[in-house]
Amino acid sequence: MYDLHTHTILSDGELLPAELVRRAAVLGYKTIAITDHADTSNLAYLVESVSRCRETAECYGVNLLVGVEITHLPPSMIPAAARKAKRLGADIVVVHGESVLEPVAPGTNQTACTCDHVDVLAHPGLMTLEDARAAAEHGVALEITARAGHNRTNGHVVRMAQEAGCRLVVDSDAHNPSDLMSKEVRWGLTVGAGLTEAESRRILSLDALEFLQR
Repeated sequence: MYDLHTHTILSDGELLPAELVRRAAVLGYKTIAITDHADTSNLAYLVESVSRCRETAECYGVNLLVGVEITHLPPSMIPAAARKAKRLGADIVVVHGESVLEPVAPGTNQTACTCDHVDVLAHPGLMTLEDARAAAEHGVALEITARAGHNRTNGHVVRMAQEAGCRLVVDSDAHNPSDLMSKEVRWGLTVGAGLTEAESRRILSLDALEFLQR
């Protein structure tokens, strides 16, 4: 199993990176990305801090992906922030999409979907088909999220992804221990979002490391 979107005490999560990794390992996860909320004030700090946890993750048999979730930056600043994160050593860059829950700046989805340094657009809300097609062209995955509130539009995101032919990923957006999903919960989330059983199996078995090497 994989989870490409989690948070720790480095931003607004409840767990130390080591505890997050340990709990994920016990649940059967093989790949975990720590993607705490980032803007221009803390981006370098987050990449450096999470990088120090690689040895811990190796001891628990987990592939740790060093990442950030670029959050509430003006759209015009997202490409430079994503590029900087990768230059600093981030394995994955997530962008906080235009969820129906939060006042994310209009244009965030479009910018993320056209940025070659962005890997995942998190909880993109009522995104457009045009943006989904841009995501397919640029290799940006759209997220099916378990996060309460953000998950209201999962069905819409699935429909846009299916029509545009872009990749989907399944993430917890975990902030506390109970947010990490079991295999059964992950399955229910995908099928509940409107995916067929075959589609769910394919998305849930994604080789996250191969995807990030695109």
